[in-house]
Amino acid sequence: MIKGILSIAGRPGLYKLIQSGRGSLIVEQLTTGKRLPVQQRDRVISLADVSMYTNGDDVQLSEVLTSLSEVAGGKEVDVKKVEDEGLREFFAKVLPDYDRERVHISDIRKLLSWYNQLIAAGITDFSDPADNEAAESEPEA
Repeated sequence: MIKGILSIAGRPGLYKLIQSGRGSLIVEQLTTGKRLPVQQRDRVISLADVSMYTNGDDVQLSEVLTSLSEVAGGKEVDVKKVEDEGLREFFAKVLPDYDRERVHISDIRKLLSWYNQLIAAGITDFSDPADNEAAESEPEA
């Protein structure tokens, strides 16, 4: 579940939300476990709020990460030596309908970096709790 996992502009890596207070957040870096305060002026983005452009409706990051995990077999993906075109071909297996004009190579690299950090931290359930609640509230046929 990626709710509570944050990306902070200007800071490397991903962070887990520990506590929120007035005007600041306490976060823990996923890779080191180091805790630090984050002020309101810092641009903080929850991964649960991120989506990817497609040729149709945008797709939530949780769905993209789940698909990526299936394609990668639940393992980290090494893309450091992969050329841009190879990266686009790989990402097309993950999200076949992605918008090739609006999704840039840097976006794909960042997504794969986030995925690798989540896997390394032992986070393998990328589902959105809202999706689970919606599925539970639907009557059975």
